[in-house]
Amino acid sequence: MIFKTNMTRLAAWTLAPMAAAGLAIGVPAIAQSSSTLASVQSHLKATSSMTANFVQTDRNGQRLSGQLTLKRPGKIRFQYQKGVPLLIVGDGSSLTMIDYEVRQVQRWPVKNSPLGALLDPDRDLTKYAKVLPTGSGDVLSVEVKDPKRPEYGTITMVFVRDGSAPAGLRLRGWVALDSQNNRTRIDLTNQKFNVAVADSAFKWTDPRPKQRGRAG
Repeated sequence: MIFKTNMTRLAAWTLAPMAAAGLAIGVPAIAQSSSTLASVQSHLKATSSMTANFVQTDRNGQRLSGQLTLKRPGKIRFQYQKGVPLLIVGDGSSLTMIDYEVRQVQRWPVKNSPLGALLDPDRDLTKYAKVLPTGSGDVLSVEVKDPKRPEYGTITMVFVRDGSAPAGLRLRGWVALDSQNNRTRIDLTNQKFNVAVADSAFKWTDPRPKQRGRAG
């Protein structure tokens, strides 16, 4: 369990500030890029909430599962499977990783995390994103990063065309790779869009001895 917890903790860090990420290489045609980015932007704006099952795979191939809950703007929760003492919560302004095993809490501004690209539907993707080739007209891959702040990290989001999803796209997952070559992949299934999600879903219990109670 200690090994699993340590690897989970390392993989979870890639959801906080990172340095680099990618799914594919190459330079797409400008017109295709513009159309793809517009489609992704429309999807983000049309998605107010989402729930999904996720599978997290780290660089060593270890897989963990859990439940993802997202509510824009800014709110997200990664609830890991039973027995994994980590929780990641975004409350609209901060992204927090709670480690219940060692009773530690670490927090970053959402805008400093690559997840900011998912959580802020008003972010202008044309300033931060580029389209990566996938070899399939039904799969879109978009890499988002701020070239002026590489320490904030990069997220490569993968979408598939789905007429029943907002703006005709369904988020399939993303891949992240930090500066220490710690690769983490998130795959999503059973996505449900624009469902009712209470703000209480993004509260958490503080494990620190002197700060017990609800937070978030």
